[in-house]
Amino acid sequence: MAKFERHVFVCINQRDSTHPRGCCATKGGEAVANALKKKLYDRGYKRIVRANKAGCLDQCARGVAMVVYPEGVWYGGVTEADIDEIIEKHIVGGEVVERLVIPDDQLTGRVGPPVVLPE
Repeated sequence: MAKFERHVFVCINQRDSTHPRGCCATKGGEAVANALKKKLYDRGYKRIVRANKAGCLDQCARGVAMVVYPEGVWYGGVTEADIDEIIEKHIVGGEVVERLVIPDDQLTGRVGPPVVLPE
């Protein structure tokens, strides 16, 4: 099994259409996830970066939501048109795409300092 350098989770969660926060599915989550996976594969990142479809990431109001680990960078409002920039700047160049970042203090469910796991 490959040890990936990064994992990218893209929300494809679907909620009832009456939910006030909406959902990533209706904002194009599936298309974003598929485009990310294909473009990573086309660029030779198949065994380096793992693109994952995710259930609710609890950022529905900011969807399509995406999080990149191990950095823990959260992106919101991601569209298919943003995928090339995310790959080029973040995955290849290590530079966060600031215009898409959901700041830590605006993440839904954020209640305290980040949890530090033991090494």
